[in-house]
Amino acid sequence: MMSKNEPVVSLTPIGTIRSPFTDPVGMPIQPAGARGVRGTVTLNQKFRAGLRDLEGFSRLILIYSFHRVSGHELEVIPYLDTVPHGIFATRAPKRPNAIGLSIVRLVSVDGHELTVEDVDVLDGTPLLDIKPYVPAFDSFPDGKSGWYGDCSSRVCDARSDCRFH
Repeated sequence: MMSKNEPVVSLTPIGTIRSPFTDPVGMPIQPAGARGVRGTVTLNQKFRAGLRDLEGFSRLILIYSFHRVSGHELEVIPYLDTVPHGIFATRAPKRPNAIGLSIVRLVSVDGHELTVEDVDVLDGTPLLDIKPYVPAFDSFPDGKSGWYGDCSSRVCDARSDCRFH
């Protein structure tokens, strides 16, 4: 329950992500497992000017709503493990604020539509924001991966199941 001093955050989608994935079960769980999968991002017309200069970037960070996930869990067994972890130590979608992010490859910009690849997002997903991926800001090769350790090498073959939907 929220106290009366906590701010209320309201987000309005700025567009829609289209992909070949119509069912969450069997989808790739990360963009690394969706290499070459093409999709589109269609912005609402009123945000079209916000795409100016975007074509100079090779990758984008898409921030979106996990719109088909209901409720949340504070401990989950993630797709790449068999033991529970705190939700904030995972990329699992059943979060207190059902917000996801994916780093995709930008193929083209055409008006208010982007063609992207490496899409691991359900078709019809509400887009909340786009940020350019900047390697100097967003890549930390010396970062630690916590419990993911060696299991992260299995991400390319891992697929979603029904546990978080």
